[in-house]
Order: sequence, then structure tokens, then C-alpha cells
Amino acid sequence: MISLAGRDILHTWGKFVFTGIGLGLLIGVTLTMAGVYRGMVADGMALLDNSGADLWVAQRDTLGPYAESSSIHDDLWRGIRAIPGVAAAANVTYLTMQVRHGVRDVRAMVVGIMAGRPGDPGWPPHLVAGRQITRGHYEAVADIATGFQLGDELKIRRNRYTVVGLTRRMVSSNGDPMVFIPLKDAQEAQFLKDNDAILMQRRRTASNPAFDRPNVPGLLDAIIASQTTNSYVNAILVRLEPGYTPEEVAEPIRRWKRLTVYDRMEMEEILVGKLIATSARQIGMFLVILAMVSAAIVAFIIYTLTMDKIREIAVLKLIGTRNRTIAAMIMQQALALGAIGFVVGKIAATFAAPYFPKYVLLMPADSIIGFFAVLLICVLASLVAVRLALKVDPAEAIGG
Repeated sequence: MISLAGRDILHTWGKFVFTGIGLGLLIGVTLTMAGVYRGMVADGMALLDNSGADLWVAQRDTLGPYAESSSIHDDLWRGIRAIPGVAAAANVTYLTMQVRHGVRDVRAMVVGIMAGRPGDPGWPPHLVAGRQITRGHYEAVADIATGFQLGDELKIRRNRYTVVGLTRRMVSSNGDPMVFIPLKDAQEAQFLKDNDAILMQRRRTASNPAFDRPNVPGLLDAIIASQTTNSYVNAILVRLEPGYTPEEVAEPIRRWKRLTVYDRMEMEEILVGKLIATSARQIGMFLVILAMVSAAIVAFIIYTLTMDKIREIAVLKLIGTRNRTIAAMIMQQALALGAIGFVVGKIAATFAAPYFPKYVLLMPADSIIGFFAVLLICVLASLVAVRLALKVDPAEAIGG
């Protein structure tokens, strides 16, 4: 029966191969979408790894600097640094925005890092070209995914920055490449208003009758000064000393600083369980739809091939061929169709993945699971044709 199935495939090889290619493209899309989800998780893990932090200190009752808006005073890091078990503490800001280079805009996450040295929390851990930021203003380190080159001039809000270093795989949880600039510049870009807004706010403040009272001297000047300065950051990144557990250090920060503290496991749960959960469910729905479409294609083509050889099946039954053997022949064709489709899909996904704007991670384990899932779908889809074959009357071989 194996040779009979093979001969039948050779007899209709054109229909069989082209159907396999079409099925393979669907399987390729399925593998790519699974890779998109894996890439989203990998981006989130890369964000946490590259931060160089063991604890993330954020505004009270928020989900941290990545999932929600967080704003805390930039002088709190000194008190946290003095807590036993803290090896390093650094302010950081995150702002997703359009970074302009010439006439081109690039979507990026602008990261403000404190003055320090490479290896400090928040700093890019490695460079592929150039150097780290050494000045307090107007220098930037960019991920190569932005397309920027050393020496390029970037415009972020009102200021211009020169790219002095390039890094790799420094991305946000959404896959946006990062651009690192000095903290003071990032605070200005994120929190300060533009000149027109400051001027209008000064006029509103000055026109307030409350400031005409003699018992508030200098209050107007103080408010105006506060509108042109900024003392907030999004989070404090904390690195622990060896021998201390995250909870030992986090508990006094929560108690005495009245801030929210997350460890690595909690941040992973926020990124995967909350930030990309909706995208994961959406991708899961698409995978189910694609599986149903693939099953329908396999069922249709196998059913068509079975209909074309009703007379041959009747002859087999007439000479005493068992139903189990006939069913095995049909399933062999379905499995061959699935194998061709999977090979085509795997090749298509592998070559297409680098061209996607988001990171696509094709894992061998997913491919193995996908291969057996395709075979199972093909077996289930062939049951319709098997049922048709088993109901064929042997008399049809004589009736013509």
C-alpha cells in the first residue's frame, strides 16, 4: 500500500506539490507568528538583563517604569544607596518618542543615565563601536537597529546630540531600539515644558490675585523657577551586594522610603503577564485560525484525491483489501502533504524572519512541536476522506 500511495501521489504530483507549497506558506506564517511572540518575550528579558539591576524602585502603587508612568524625586537614590546590601543605585528615565535624524524620524526609547562608568545600572553593558558617554550633555549611544552611525547628529526635543557609540540588542519591551543620553538632558526632554508653555504658565501665575498679598514675598519667583527646573526620574535601578536577597533590601525601601520595589521575577511577571498579555492572546487566536485553515486545506485536497480514485478503492475492496489498509493509504498521503508543507513553511519562516520590523525568535522546540502538530492536523483532516473511502461499495468496480 505504500507503493500504491506513492504512485497515486506521482500520478497527481502537480496538484499535490502546489497544495503542499500553499499549505507550507500558511505553516510559515504560523511559525513566524509564534516567533513574534517569542521575540516579544525575548525583548522584555533583554530589557531587564541590560538594565543591570536586581531591584527596580518606582513610584508607589505603580507597575514600575515599563508598564506604567512612574515619577519619583531624583535625590532619593542617595538614601537608597546607604541601605545595607545595596552595591549600586542609579536614577534612570525612559521616554518612547520619535528621534529625528535629518529628515528621518526613528521610533526609539530614549534612556537617561546618570553620570558614572560603564557597568553601572542603566548603562549599556557593551558596545559594538565607538565609546560610552563621557560628557554631561549632548552625547548619545544608540542601538544599531536605529540605523544611526557614529558621528550622526540627532534631534531630541530642542537639543541636538552626537552619536558617540553604538550598541546591539538594547530594546524596549515593544522592540523599540534604545538611545542613551545624559540624565539631565533626558529629564529636560521628558518633564520640562516648551518655552511658549512656560511663558503662558508664568502669565497665569502672575495674574493670580493670591500673589498680590504681602505675606507671600518671593513665592511667585519660586514657582516660576520650579517651572524651568526638573527634579524627577522614572525609577531607581538597584544592584545588590553578594549575600543579600532581594527581599532583604526591598523591605526597608518600601517601609521607610514609601516606594514600590520590584525584583526580577516580579518585573518578568509584569512584562510578560501584563504588558504583552493582550498581544499574546491575539497571536494565539491567529494561530488557532491558521490551524483551522490548514486543516480545511488538507481535508479538501485529500477528499478530492479520494474522490478521483473511488473506482480504484472499490477494486481494492473487491479483491479483499482490508479497510485498515485503505485508510492507511489515505493517511500516508495526508502525512506526506503535511511533511512537504512543513518543510516549505520552515524554510519560508527562516528566510522571512530577518525582514520583519520586530524581532522574530524561531526556537527549535517550537519547530518540533509545530511539526507534530501539523502531522496531527493532517491525520484528523484525512478522517473525512477515510470515512468516504470506507463507505465505497465494491460493486462500483464492476458497475462502471
